[in-house]
Amino acid sequence: MATHPPTATQKFVPVKEIRNGVIVLKDGGYRGILICSSINFGLKSADEQHAVTVGFQNFLNMLDFSIQIVVNSRRMDLRPYLALLGTKESEQKTELMKIQLREYIEFIRSFTEQANIMTKSFYVVVPYAPHITTASAVGLLKHKDAATKSAATETSFEEDRLQLEQRLTLVAGGLAGTGVRAVPLGTEEVIELLYRSFNPGELENPIRLDN
Repeated sequence: MATHPPTATQKFVPVKEIRNGVIVLKDGGYRGILICSSINFGLKSADEQHAVTVGFQNFLNMLDFSIQIVVNSRRMDLRPYLALLGTKESEQKTELMKIQLREYIEFIRSFTEQANIMTKSFYVVVPYAPHITTASAVGLLKHKDAATKSAATETSFEEDRLQLEQRLTLVAGGLAGTGVRAVPLGTEEVIELLYRSFNPGELENPIRLDN
């Protein structure tokens, strides 16, 4: 029976590279990601809920491009926190404090084993499709030297990145009208998010907005 060589996983990933916080897709498109804060809609008054609803409606109406709203739910990994508490035990000056710390660690460990504690992260993915992709721009300069091609490619990327950043700013401003704070992810944060998305079995700490 004939066997076929295994296909590399990377072939199924649409991402070509990540530059300056921008996801460059294999088809030439770009994606920017905003991480968003949450609001407790249920605890707001009727007037406040109405204001949030109207603000979100206005936000959607002002968009002339599509967006993707992603809610990422993961089980919270408290192992790093428990490890930190373990290192603090030897620093306690009294035996009573050491005992209380050990009991607290055991309580947290037992509680997390019995309860499925979840953490949610909220993202908005903003797309931008350049009229001329980087590959096409280089193709138009096929008779030029390598340095010229490289300069044209870099210029094209910077122009497209600015267009994407304008969209990200527009989306963040629109969400601010609903009480949601949104900030763009940097390169390392995007890599971490994509890695976790394609490796869902691994427990990771969530990306959080700075206070």
